[in-house]
Amino acid sequence: MRAVVVERFGVPAEVREVAAPEPAGHGVVVRVEATGLCRSDWHGWQGHDPDITLPHVPGHELAGVVAAVGDRVSRWRTGDRVTVPFVCACGSCAACAAGDQQVCERQTQPGFTHWGSFAQYVALDRADVNLVAVPEGMAFGTAAALGCRFATAFRAVVRQGRVVAGEWVAVHGCGGVGLSAVMIAAAAGARVVAVDVSPGALELARGCGAVRCVDASEVGDTAAAVREVTGGGAHLSLDALGSPVTCAASVNGLRRRGRHIQVGLLPSDTGTTPVPMARAIALELEILGSHGMAAHDYPAMLELVGAGVLRPDLLVTTEIGLDAAPGALAAMGSAPGAGLTVINPWR
Repeated sequence: MRAVVVERFGVPAEVREVAAPEPAGHGVVVRVEATGLCRSDWHGWQGHDPDITLPHVPGHELAGVVAAVGDRVSRWRTGDRVTVPFVCACGSCAACAAGDQQVCERQTQPGFTHWGSFAQYVALDRADVNLVAVPEGMAFGTAAALGCRFATAFRAVVRQGRVVAGEWVAVHGCGGVGLSAVMIAAAAGARVVAVDVSPGALELARGCGAVRCVDASEVGDTAAAVREVTGGGAHLSLDALGSPVTCAASVNGLRRRGRHIQVGLLPSDTGTTPVPMARAIALELEILGSHGMAAHDYPAMLELVGAGVLRPDLLVTTEIGLDAAPGALAAMGSAPGAGLTVINPWR
């Protein structure tokens, strides 16, 4: 099969022929019909993830058709249309028993702990726990967008963030996760403030339901701007990009007893990121992380997608073939772009 192969961190990957995977007894192999290009893939390519060993195939947002099934899989057959969360749970640890598969103690992640979906085929673990059926009529590109960024944003806004209609929600960073969060919060009846440095990204955010936009490249103090437009601060704020600057701005832009949700990864030279904890104490702020969404939580999101309340398909702004993937991956560091880019491995 053809795949994008990373031989050295930070060095452009190459598309070449590699051996196709075989399913584990508890797993499946999926013919990849679409896979998203995510900033998390860029972090992995840069060497920010300790689980990655080289050579490596990135990719963790995917949808496709089951091509081979392990002998211990009972729920899935070849030909089934499927997607999968980026966290593949073991199904048997204490976290999984509590229903918290997104923080499974023995999780695997395609594109991180093993080869991923920037390829024509990908192996997935513990299929009976992790696979999600893709409804007939849903495009594979749309389904791939659900697996990391949209599902992550859904849980961050709805479950972790506990969004309430009428609240002010600030979203810092309007890439794939951020635009998803804007759309989900707006659909829930919240008033959304979108924050980004790109006019194009802010325009997309308006189309997703943002009622106010803050261009962070034009204001001296982003948090102060958010507090001003919300009349005292956001009730709920998300750092959907992942940087010390956006994390601090998200926390500092909250009103009293507000909730900050950290979604974007926060790599740094020291391994830690400064957070304005003095403000968190003084205003009794909540600071929470959000790490994907378990497969069993997908039905509520899929119901809203099926009803047309949520339109992840509108977030897919670019489709490319496998040969263009290495360049697009490298470009995410300097120009992440707006919306979602989807790769078709068969182009």
